[in-house]
Amino acid sequence: MERDNKPKRNLPAALGKVLLAMYIITGILLVILAALLYKLELSEAVVNISIIVIYVLVGFLGGFLIGKIQGSKKYMWGALMGLGYFAVLLIVSLVIHKGLDAGIQHMLTTLVLCTASGAIGGMIS
Repeated sequence: MERDNKPKRNLPAALGKVLLAMYIITGILLVILAALLYKLELSEAVVNISIIVIYVLVGFLGGFLIGKIQGSKKYMWGALMGLGYFAVLLIVSLVIHKGLDAGIQHMLTTLVLCTASGAIGGMIS
């Protein structure tokens, strides 16, 4: 079987679908985390770590999916998905909080985690 290394033609639709899937999965995982928080009375530290794990898992999955769809330059498309995921998180945070409520270090860490996990997901696809 020959591998098709040409990018797919409908790139914006593919990016949008993968980004939507990433946020649906994020929502599901956050609902599960909220249920665990309610039932188990988790500490703030455990919740914060869980949110970071969700960012990384969803970024990885998004990178993996877009890498499979695109077929070439998978790491780049994965990193782009992670960056897009972060951008939406940032925009929603700015709108909800009417500014930045977290420090620049937290924001940069989240940017790196989202982008790197997407790139790794793309590479593995």
